[in-house]
Amino acid sequence: MSRQRSMSGTIPSMETSGDQLKDNTIIIVLGASGDLAKKKTYPALFGLYKNGFLPRDVHIVGYARTKMDEAEYHKRTTGYIKVPEGDSETQAKVEEFKKLSSYVSGGYEDGPSFDNLNKYLESIESKYQSKERNRVFYLALPPSVFIPVAKNLKEHCYIAKGGINRIIVEKPFGKDTDSCRELLKALKEHWTEDETFRIDHYLGKEMVKNLLVLRFANIAFSSGWDKNSISNVQITFKEPFGTEGRGGYFDEFGIIRDILQNHLLQVLSILTMERPVSFAAEDIRDEKVKVLRAIPPVERSDTLLGQYVAANGKPGYLDDDTVPHNSVCPTYAATTLWIHNPRWEGVPFILKAGKALNEAKVEIRIQYKDVTQGIFKDISRNELVIRIQPSEAVYLKFNTKTPGLYTRALPAEMDLTYKRRFADIHIPEAYESLILDALKGDHSNFVRDDELDVAWKIFTPILHWIDGLSGPRPKPVPYPYGSRGPKELDPFIAKYGYKRSTEGYAWPVTNVSNL
Repeated sequence: MSRQRSMSGTIPSMETSGDQLKDNTIIIVLGASGDLAKKKTYPALFGLYKNGFLPRDVHIVGYARTKMDEAEYHKRTTGYIKVPEGDSETQAKVEEFKKLSSYVSGGYEDGPSFDNLNKYLESIESKYQSKERNRVFYLALPPSVFIPVAKNLKEHCYIAKGGINRIIVEKPFGKDTDSCRELLKALKEHWTEDETFRIDHYLGKEMVKNLLVLRFANIAFSSGWDKNSISNVQITFKEPFGTEGRGGYFDEFGIIRDILQNHLLQVLSILTMERPVSFAAEDIRDEKVKVLRAIPPVERSDTLLGQYVAANGKPGYLDDDTVPHNSVCPTYAATTLWIHNPRWEGVPFILKAGKALNEAKVEIRIQYKDVTQGIFKDISRNELVIRIQPSEAVYLKFNTKTPGLYTRALPAEMDLTYKRRFADIHIPEAYESLILDALKGDHSNFVRDDELDVAWKIFTPILHWIDGLSGPRPKPVPYPYGSRGPKELDPFIAKYGYKRSTEGYAWPVTNVSNL
């Protein structure tokens, strides 16, 4: 597999803690009948197969409780693979993909089911020309069965000699610090840290992976990347839809567990960590843990909670029949984090996430401090915006002279929109990138055990408050379906020093969807 080259140089290959799996590999997808597997895991595996990134002679085995024949299994696993109309080459690849994928049904908590799975895997491996065998177990499962499945895989399906075993675990990793520690301890009884790959798919997104290059390969950015230049930072996640009949699951976890504690905190750690000594996975993860340890638990006074209500013909959260009556589960949260280290002391990092908002967007907005007063007054602040999705982009708002005979400062932008600059380059899905990393044995974009522990410490006190474990539960403020969020949001972010852009100014990136 060739090393991917940048347009003007190369980035050193990540140093891995394991061997790259090139031959005689079976990928076992547990939970193969579920939504995650059919919408994310199998399309990602197909993308890797189509582009020649899976091991030679790979076989994919689906496993779940559901009884289904081969035709039904293939219908489910290829139903979300996008095939452009008239693209016979891709359609042919889909048919090839079906032939290397098969299905076994069985339970998650009984040993005999896993003995049966192991016999099936051995029947595939018996056709290998060499004795080498490798197995990658992908747990596309709810956390309630993580432990019995991990235990049964180790006891019944583990290759003791002559091969490599790896297990990929999906979030959520617990509900608070104690439950996370219990889950970590139980997994460690059966699987080593080196064998375990904990997925947070945001670490596989192109613009999140690009943060290392933007920060550490550009003096123009890195020289002002601290409290001396930056006033505040916002990391925002917005969804334009509500729970839509799936409120039962959401109500158990809430928006903070679903988005802030994992996805946005991962983005924050890469955005703020110190330069790693190398691209080795442990060097990168060491720096992430260091910066997370410098963040104290979130304060109630630094938190804004909201819940969407009916508006614009759309139902409110409590109108969802799967949501408990009178639930006070937040569907919107804004929390401000502080990093107590020499680089970031005093800079507020505002994490915001919500459902049923006015648009779909994930972005980082870094607002710089005001210029020195004197020759300029009431001038717009510089802002660096990194759009993670959709329509990946990096753009810098700066001030320039208005063309003509008058001297007046006008806000303008330097705009790197990927759809324009890299029009012919395919950006892989996050799951493609992460599954490939797991096959390579590269842990750099996966979550380490101590990183999980410190991440939960930051949010557990506020989560216990919301869950009513440390006093009366707070009642979230209402906001209309399809709005920007609670009306209290503007004064909330203003108290941390954020100044809105010049009235009437629109960022060009808002229109890139029309490209």
